Amino acid sequence: MTADTARSIIWHGMFLFLLGLLTGLAQMQFTNPRMGLAAHMEGLMNGTFLIAVGAIWHCIRLPTGLSAGLYWSALYGAYVNWAMTCFAAAAGTNSMTPLAGAGFGASWLQEAVVTAGFVSVGVAMLATAILALWGLRRIPTQ
Repeated sequence: MTADTARSIIWHGMFLFLLGLLTGLAQMQFTNPRMGLAAHMEGLMNGTFLIAVGAIWHCIRLPTGLSAGLYWSALYGAYVNWAMTCFAAAAGTNSMTPLAGAGFGASWLQEAVVTAGFVSVGVAMLATAILALWGLRRIPTQ
């Protein structure tokens, strides 16, 4: 758990936050502007999440392999969540987001891509949360 790794996560968090801000500027250009707003918020929230993970990185105690798993699952989950929401907004999908996608529809392939993307994000973010909690557990002193 190095300072360079923490700095990298924080950098990605700030970059994703910037992407979220830029998405907000383009919100009305999406096929589904409501989903564009969701993409804007996903960029902001996931960027903030990565900044928080980077800020507590020094407190997380995991073996090297699990630490790498946490790093990559957090980055994957955060970026792909934003990207899939942008794609859903651009394509006008609605199967995974019936409230934000009400009144819109897309091809079966676009719906399948969004479904697979959101499912993979769910798995990645669950892994991220579990690994982070495991790494933050209290280790008994000898």
